[in-house]
Amino acid sequence: MISSYSELINATKDEHEPQRLLFVFCRAELPDDASAAEKAAFEQGEGGALTPVICVDKAPQEVSEFSVLVEESQNTGQPWDVVFVAAMSGRGGTPPSSDEAQQPMTMMVESIRLGHVSNYLPLDKSGNAINLG
Repeated sequence: MISSYSELINATKDEHEPQRLLFVFCRAELPDDASAAEKAAFEQGEGGALTPVICVDKAPQEVSEFSVLVEESQNTGQPWDVVFVAAMSGRGGTPPSSDEAQQPMTMMVESIRLGHVSNYLPLDKSGNAINLG
């Protein structure tokens, strides 16, 4: 079980085929029609919906440190609360290209919008895995 970004990067090095990482940064938001109880829970850091605000794919060696990824995300001006990560395997020793990552990235964003996040590794702003259950 991977519990941090650094463990994820180390795991990619152990894979037989080269990897490409997919990142979807999300902001926690409350729906406009939220009840008073939902608003109170949200103020305590619970509930709400995760809205994708940034998505990017990178080779693990491009973002070997979580701080590099965080800095890049800050340069977009989009605040975020959680980042979901998925990995793609290459074939025949060739890593997946950014073009090959586009369709899986689109599917990942849509899956997150629908609340289906169990296939992805959620990380907080410090790069630690979080439990969304």
